[in-house]
Amino acid sequence: MNNLKNLRGTTDLLPEQLKKWQNVENIIKDQLSRANVKEIRTPIIEMTELFIRSIGEGTDVVNKEMYTFLDRGERSCTLRPEGTASVARALINNGNLKGTFNKLWYMGPMFRYERPQAGRQRQFHQLGVEFIGYESPNSDIKIITLAWDILQKLGISELNLEINSLGDRTDRENYKIAFLKWLKDNFDDLDQDSKARINKNPLRILDTKNPDTQRLLENAPKLNQFLSEKSLERYSFIKNQLEFLKIPFVENLKLVRGLDYYSHTAFEITSSALGSQATVCGGGRYDDLIDQMGGDKTPAIGFAIGLERLILIAGTSLEKGRDPDIYIVNKGQLAESLAIALSRILSNFDLITELDLSGSSFSRQFKKANKCNAKSVVVIGDEEAKKNEFSIKLFNNSIENNNELKISIEDNAKLEEWILKNLNLNISAKK
Repeated sequence: MNNLKNLRGTTDLLPEQLKKWQNVENIIKDQLSRANVKEIRTPIIEMTELFIRSIGEGTDVVNKEMYTFLDRGERSCTLRPEGTASVARALINNGNLKGTFNKLWYMGPMFRYERPQAGRQRQFHQLGVEFIGYESPNSDIKIITLAWDILQKLGISELNLEINSLGDRTDRENYKIAFLKWLKDNFDDLDQDSKARINKNPLRILDTKNPDTQRLLENAPKLNQFLSEKSLERYSFIKNQLEFLKIPFVENLKLVRGLDYYSHTAFEITSSALGSQATVCGGGRYDDLIDQMGGDKTPAIGFAIGLERLILIAGTSLEKGRDPDIYIVNKGQLAESLAIALSRILSNFDLITELDLSGSSFSRQFKKANKCNAKSVVVIGDEEAKKNEFSIKLFNNSIENNNELKISIEDNAKLEEWILKNLNLNISAKK
């Protein structure tokens, strides 16, 4: 058993760590619910062809990073490396595209074979939001502001928004011809990775991390020089709206995103709190994706946030879970049975209840109740149990001089009255 370890690039999330995860996820879900974005859940495993067709055969994700295997039916299967393609596939399969609008979100594990590092694992978790069927540039504004507001709500500081326009398919093709010619003219000065990308995915060279190639690219043709008048008007509108909403941004003409299906608006939100791995959110418009996958021509825009990176920089106030409202101390065989019955009754209230099952002494159980910061404590011994009752009191005796009360286990009204009076919770028993 000592040799059975988790695979490299995977981690166990233990209860104490999950407090922050759950708090972050709950805030995200609340924000999405207020924006009337609805959840969708797709399989973790998909046909490999889905990602080859959507992400692009020349991308690093498809060529180097996917977990792909043959199942027993000799079908090529892949653990999903991202969520957008699966959402598009689900909508095409279920006939929910033509003439409809969908605002959707998903959250769950994704898989990429990368070098593990802080905030990036081979099994990682991602929040994705997709607006399907929306063509107006106002939908670009809404998706960017939604991402920005979620990150601010989580207490993340030092946020920076970078935007660019990739133009439409014609714009990019015209640019690609000029850029490819320039790359071939400067081939000998490129780094090895960029040389390998020339015939597969040349636009990704714009996103190179090699400093020598970055300097060389300063003299390359710029994508914004090839945008049509219509594309430029759209891009200008988006920038003006962001200024109106007082969301600061910078233009990054090298921002192309990592996947082939993007068009028009591309954006990233970074935080300097992450150091060199600064990107916390990335997204953009992908009007051609669903058409390429065999569906109707359908405009769409979305974003994704890596939760591991998010957890690293989310506010420290999110690290603490809610303490127990009631801790049930009990001792004796009859008392233990009554304590279990009472815990079931308390589960009908909006309370966090901890039932001590240790069988240890009263003093030891009181110490544990104090250690977990329980607001109040229920005490049941065999004498109380014989009378079918329990005592309940606050730990902080300064609130009431005499807050302890004996209650029959059958007297729900008296129990509810005590809870409302002493715990300051707006609760009522479920009928």
